[in-house]
Amino acid sequence: MLKEKVSLIIPTYNEKDNITPLIERISKALEGYNYDIIIVDDNSKDGTIEAANKLAERYPVKLIVRKNEKGLATAVIHGIKNSAGSIICVMDADLQHPPEKLPEMIKAIEDGADMAFASRYIPGGGVPHWGLLRRVISKGAGQISHILLPSSRRVHDPMSGFFIFKREKVDPDKLKPTGYKIALEVLLIGNFSNVTEVPFIFEDRTAGTSKLKAKTQIDYLKHILSLMKRTGEYKRFFKFIGVGLSGIVVNEGVLFIVNKLTTWHGSIQLIPGIEISIITNFLLNDSFTFADRHTGKRSSFIGRLLRFNLIALAGAAINWGIATLLFNAGLNIYLANFIGIVIAFLWNYFLSTVWAWR
Repeated sequence: MLKEKVSLIIPTYNEKDNITPLIERISKALEGYNYDIIIVDDNSKDGTIEAANKLAERYPVKLIVRKNEKGLATAVIHGIKNSAGSIICVMDADLQHPPEKLPEMIKAIEDGADMAFASRYIPGGGVPHWGLLRRVISKGAGQISHILLPSSRRVHDPMSGFFIFKREKVDPDKLKPTGYKIALEVLLIGNFSNVTEVPFIFEDRTAGTSKLKAKTQIDYLKHILSLMKRTGEYKRFFKFIGVGLSGIVVNEGVLFIVNKLTTWHGSIQLIPGIEISIITNFLLNDSFTFADRHTGKRSSFIGRLLRFNLIALAGAAINWGIATLLFNAGLNIYLANFIGIVIAFLWNYFLSTVWAWR
């Protein structure tokens, strides 16, 4: 059994009906472990503070009440700074994160991981009570992080909010989260070499009210942009856009020449510009956008070229198909081609980041 002390950070706001059963279940799950619980409350008015104070009389609970600051992510950082454990675990107070998973997560650290996520999206995990819309939103948020922040691809579920890590791997002063997704912040800003996942079943809350609001989604997008800037992916994205814009110039320029010199049907006139722009886009991306990923056998020039060509062929088919469809529907050929290019660009960026220059 792990000898190091584990500090559990639990942010709360109006969780009176959940906090007592949560602490009781944690106590049973971690019997025999060296642990403490840091409850960081945002000045709840429903009796959460009073309940936590009573729990502190029987369990290793430390209560911190913040009156001038709010937010789950900043509450977690506050808890980390006021904890004593060399292992930090973060979980929600609403009983959607089952405390019974804690020993398995701690075991992952014992086995050599320096960070472990409880995941809903690996075999053994799940969200059995969610409707289609909530599943789409959750999966979509994860895909956004995987596309725009490649380092987050180390885990299937960077959004779960239930995770454990070695304290020495993270400087809390460098954490600058926006909104709720503190796990993503810790993963990308921390210095982790071995990240793993354990499955868990996400349950619906039975008491209290959800903190998930429309503003939460806006904050998440702001957080993604902030992490892109701090990790350098912001620059990469705009480099890719710059290369894409140059490809538009090449594509439309070649189309203009072919249009003036031939009497081919419009759908045939599109092909030379698409092919030449694929070549120029690869050369520019390889030497400019993804120059830092030229490592390892998978990243040989020929390998990158072949992978990009496969991506580009599919993108070209998207470009050609959409442009042809719109042109045959009566749209101006240049505008039809531009729309096809934009949609193909989004496809190309996703596959380029996850495969061509992985």
